[in-house]
Amino acid sequence: MSEQDQPVIEPFGFLAPPKPVPTPAPDPDDTWPLPGGTAWVYYAEGQKGVVRPVLLADGFNSGPSDLNELWEGLDRGEYAFISELRRRGRTLVLIGYDERSESILRNADAVTAAIHRTHAEQTDEARLLVGGFSMGGLVTRYALAKLELQRVDHRVGVYLSYDSPHRGAWVPIALQNLAHFLTSVPALSEQINSPASRQLLWRHVESVGAEPRVDPLREEFLAELARVGGWPRIPRLLGVANGVGTGQGNGVPAGESALKVDSGWFTGTDLKTQSVGEADVARLKGLLNEHEITTSGLPELDGAPGGTLETFGIAGDKLKITGKVTIAHRTVGFVPTASAVAIGDLDDPYVVVNDLAPDKSELDDFLVSGQNDPHTKITAELAEWILDRLPD
Repeated sequence: MSEQDQPVIEPFGFLAPPKPVPTPAPDPDDTWPLPGGTAWVYYAEGQKGVVRPVLLADGFNSGPSDLNELWEGLDRGEYAFISELRRRGRTLVLIGYDERSESILRNADAVTAAIHRTHAEQTDEARLLVGGFSMGGLVTRYALAKLELQRVDHRVGVYLSYDSPHRGAWVPIALQNLAHFLTSVPALSEQINSPASRQLLWRHVESVGAEPRVDPLREEFLAELARVGGWPRIPRLLGVANGVGTGQGNGVPAGESALKVDSGWFTGTDLKTQSVGEADVARLKGLLNEHEITTSGLPELDGAPGGTLETFGIAGDKLKITGKVTIAHRTVGFVPTASAVAIGDLDDPYVVVNDLAPDKSELDDFLVSGQNDPHTKITAELAEWILDRLPD
């Protein structure tokens, strides 16, 4: 079998797996073009203008933000968050980007422009809530801090991050290597190596067999975030985590095969969950080449408490086009609880957040979930806590 005979695997993302085609969102009451993005505006029930605004920014993926996907996740799941916001008299401004994998610093320009446009359109004097989901919490955090450094009155009363990776996000080293190994699907490697991915990931791998490291783009982003003050100081800083605060992991054991290819083009490929110490995490095998991937000194992040993603599951499902695949562990940790509530460091992802004094967090207040849920899932528990803390 030659290289050109390799089965075609459709692109997919390890950081944001594909979703079913959603039901179209309702038409917005207004649409604002932004530098590098778009804002979709939904007025409060019974209103014909912008009042008591809530601005929420999209997270990471490849390509432009999709209003239908945003609406599906925010209003058609366990809790109808958008509907409840509007029922409570809030205008919702959903902020999307022309390219979600673009630099956080660049996509912050869209947030800044949306804040200014909100000021121009607002018909009351209520202070804003500004925040975002996943990466969106970092985009808005930076935008607000930068505005304050520039002495701009952003009129924001509450900042909100929803399962945002303030200490970094995690994609298994085995999967990052697989993305670079599957050269017939360059979109995978491109997503892992995109500017936003490099800035978000706690440890990044840029090519097959490369040493996991804090990427230089992440170092630059963190330095720029520190330059503007780290956090906005005027609004109240709120955050929620899709993971528990008890230190209880998600049940994924360390050092076990998560995904194994038993037949076909990639027979012998074996991806394992992360373990501490000197660890064999992957054997990548094709017809013409083979790689053994090891790590050293990384914590057991796949099983850590926090918001989860079906990273191994999505990868395994796609690889089934090439042959028989065994998926033992579909879902692993993505944003540890400690990261989402800005406590400690990911060297200790099993920290019992509930036992720590609240002032250990860089947030003013936060809520952790009662169980380890999928990353950015809108639950009644988290949504109602947020709704009770909207600015007056």
